[in-house]
Amino acid sequence: MTTRKEKTRGTSDYKEFLIEQLKDPEMAAGYLTACFEEGEEAFLLAIKDVAEARGGVGSLAKSTSLNREGLYAMLSEKGNPRLSSLSMIIDALGMTIAFRAKLQNKKTA
Repeated sequence: MTTRKEKTRGTSDYKEFLIEQLKDPEMAAGYLTACFEEGEEAFLLAIKDVAEARGGVGSLAKSTSLNREGLYAMLSEKGNPRLSSLSMIIDALGMTIAFRAKLQNKKTA
C-alpha cells in the first residue's frame, strides 16, 4: 500500500531533479522547445520551471522590470502574456526564440 506521503516525496524528488537539470542552458532550451510544441499551457509552466532554476520568479521580476504578481499571473495555466512581456522574460532567462520549417510528409513515387 502506497501512502500519500510516499507519493508526494516522489513528485518532490522529480521537481528537484528537473530544476537542477534546467540550470544547464542547453537543457533549459530543449525543455522550453519541447513544452512549446506541447502547447501554450505547457510552455508557460515550463518558463516558470526555468525561472525557478535561475533564481525564482522574484529574481526574474527584477531582471525584467515586471512585477512579481503579474509574472505569476502571466505564467499560470490561464496566463496570456503579451508578446513584448514574453520577449523580456525569454531574454532575461538567457534564451532566444528560433523558428524552423515543419517537416512535410513526402510520399515516395
